[in-house]
Amino acid sequence: MAVDVSIIIINYNTADYTINCIESIIKHTSKNITCQYLIVDNGSEAENYFNLKEYIDSLSKTITIKLIRSNINTGFGGGNMIGAKYAKGKYLAFINNDVLLKNDCLSILKIFMDTNKNVGVCGPQAFKENKEILPTLDHFASLGRELFGRKVLESVNPKKYPKRKQFYSSPKKGQFVAGSFMFFSSADFNKIGGFDTNIFLYYEETDICKRLEKINKEAFLVPEGHFIHFHGASTPKQVALKIELKISLLYVIRKHYGLVSFYILLRYLQLKYFISSLIKPKNWPVFIALLKQAPLSISLKHKQSINPLPDAI
Repeated sequence: MAVDVSIIIINYNTADYTINCIESIIKHTSKNITCQYLIVDNGSEAENYFNLKEYIDSLSKTITIKLIRSNINTGFGGGNMIGAKYAKGKYLAFINNDVLLKNDCLSILKIFMDTNKNVGVCGPQAFKENKEILPTLDHFASLGRELFGRKVLESVNPKKYPKRKQFYSSPKKGQFVAGSFMFFSSADFNKIGGFDTNIFLYYEETDICKRLEKINKEAFLVPEGHFIHFHGASTPKQVALKIELKISLLYVIRKHYGLVSFYILLRYLQLKYFISSLIKPKNWPVFIALLKQAPLSISLKHKQSINPLPDAI
């Protein structure tokens, strides 16, 4: 049987969010499209994994759903690529587990992609829990964005940099859509090699949409689709994550813009975090990481332990 959409969701010690996310997709998705659910458990603790497994087992007779276990946390890109290996859909929907659909987003995005072959990825409009708009379109990570900020870019060149915090009534082209809900053409996703698994967390959107741009495929917000994103629920704030943010940013800048942009941004961040560390000592580890040039070798990716399930020991 042909599959219209393969839905890929990562779980990492947040089974309740994953279950609620799946429930919202089932509730709001039309029976007219065929879906395949691929749930990747990214090295969760045993109790969390088995709670999720019990729920998924209960669904397996009514929908096409598969739980895939990784015994090590492979991060955002790595986890999604594990799921993508099993995907059979014409389209791939990568959805954060801290997302709740408010309407039939998958049908809306499928219809849009079916009729717009120039588009490689699109996403619905995100909202916060309090119904405030959450920016879904965004501008590529770049030296200009880091030095001058998004507002300056939007005011200087509004055509290239459309306003992020505006509600659009019709589909709007941007440079990328938020990673919390990305809907790809499988053919295009596969052609560019999918997510770069060197990146553990953050800036995956710039990287993959930069590569889509090279094959003349665009990114669009489709505001008819609505979802709630419990922003940051799956990644609590820690200094280690702030360091990871800089590692990913500098990796993406070097990869797509070259060494000159990399070193200008590196020096800027080193100065910025040296000054901020004098005021906020908790930022010293970030400054030290930047002194080392924030290499991939200090990424959280290389600090993960293998976590086999009890029955696999």
